[in-house]
Amino acid sequence: MDAANAGGADLETLARVVTRVRENIEKVIEGKPDVVSSALVVLLAEGHLLIEDVPGVGKTMLSKALARSIDCSVRRIQFTPDLLPSDVTGVSVFNQDTREFEFRPGGVFANIVVGDEINRASPKTQSALLECMEERQVTVDNATYQLETPFMVIATQNPVEMEGTYALPEAQRDRFMARVSIGYPVEAAEIAMLDSHTSTAPLEDLEAVTDASEIRKLTAIVGQVYVAPPVQRYAVALTSATRRSDDLTLGASPRATLHLVRAAKAYAAMQGRDYVLPDDLHLLARPVLTHRLMPSVEASMSGLSTTAILDRLVAGVAVPEGARA
Repeated sequence: MDAANAGGADLETLARVVTRVRENIEKVIEGKPDVVSSALVVLLAEGHLLIEDVPGVGKTMLSKALARSIDCSVRRIQFTPDLLPSDVTGVSVFNQDTREFEFRPGGVFANIVVGDEINRASPKTQSALLECMEERQVTVDNATYQLETPFMVIATQNPVEMEGTYALPEAQRDRFMARVSIGYPVEAAEIAMLDSHTSTAPLEDLEAVTDASEIRKLTAIVGQVYVAPPVQRYAVALTSATRRSDDLTLGASPRATLHLVRAAKAYAAMQGRDYVLPDDLHLLARPVLTHRLMPSVEASMSGLSTTAILDRLVAGVAVPEGARA
């Protein structure tokens, strides 16, 4: 089998697994295909997902459904004001029998970590996630412990205006590859939910349709997706535009550019392509970049939303031609 045929077979395998996981999640989350697709893009791109919305729309349900669809280790951390950093990362405890310190792992030692209401914990506890999200490791008492792959943090948060919440630090937000909002369901989906969710608990019946080993193979396939030099330059032009804008006091970081390209590679693979198009970057600009940006005081007073500012900046960047070659 030549390289092209092998690549095609890999993409077919990826499509099959993604379809299985998507259908599994949609047994629980009805009428939100775009949100489910975004979650799968982040999973395949080895990123972390932030789900922000008002209470009761299914944020935790989505994160649990994704976690249950993969046969791997899953831990849930309920973020509260009294949660300590050691509850997240782990702690060294002195063993009286052996007369030595033993490390007891915290909640992040799992393939998929569901962080519920992350912005209800103190900034100090939120910061406990910084090292593990970026470097896939945890350092406690000068000892470093590696985290297994795949490793994904799926965090939910309520809008900052809600009572008892702390805004996530900029460094924390920047480590999330994408932020999505679920939104209220359409009327038909909400009526269907009354049938399926009041008599039984569909999440309890959800079974794994893939495992950690298969997800590792899929992320390797995504890594082989080609990004042409013009498309790379387009990605840099998009993020650079946010750094030059007078309407923003904080633009997108170089990490944001990396995340945008990695997400585009995953999205292209899910579409059955082994190359990234400028349209992929354009489509993903909102979920990948918006949460990292900070509008200026003047822009906020003028009623300009971060999304509106980003849309205008993206529209002003010239799209490269012949980007596939």
